[in-house]
Amino acid sequence: MIKLSNPFLLKKDNYDCFGCSPKNAHGLRMEFWDDGDSIISFWKPSKHLEGYLNVVHGGIQATMHDEIASWVVYTKCKVSGVTSNLEVKYKQPLLIDDREIVIKGEILDHNRRFATIKTSISNADEVVCSTAIVKYFLFSETDSVEKYQYPGFEAFYSND
Repeated sequence: MIKLSNPFLLKKDNYDCFGCSPKNAHGLRMEFWDDGDSIISFWKPSKHLEGYLNVVHGGIQATMHDEIASWVVYTKCKVSGVTSNLEVKYKQPLLIDDREIVIKGEILDHNRRFATIKTSISNADEVVCSTAIVKYFLFSETDSVEKYQYPGFEAFYSND
């Protein structure tokens, strides 16, 4: 398993992604690993992201599904893109119990314009609490770099 770098941290502007920026005090601060076919994130839920008592808010879970899918696009499709559809299925409550959870994403299908990504969130006992199918509209390589500051596939695998 390879720990991915977050190349967006090298940007001169005010990079403050809610999902993956370690600088966002209110964000999720997700980090990512490449496990071959999948991108994985290990994350500890915080009480301030609660919906029902001791349960991670469903909207936060949807955000985690979307965020892991974007990193699948960056690393497996080797471009950037935007979410065109996100369908989440909540299977059981994801508890806030001071233990690490696992968010996982992998490509189901992709072509030049779209990627379909399957994601899951499992609790510390490896029970799947929610799943999603995330469809991304993919930008061209040129637009990814010129318009959306995509740093290139290799930047995610450098340990600078």
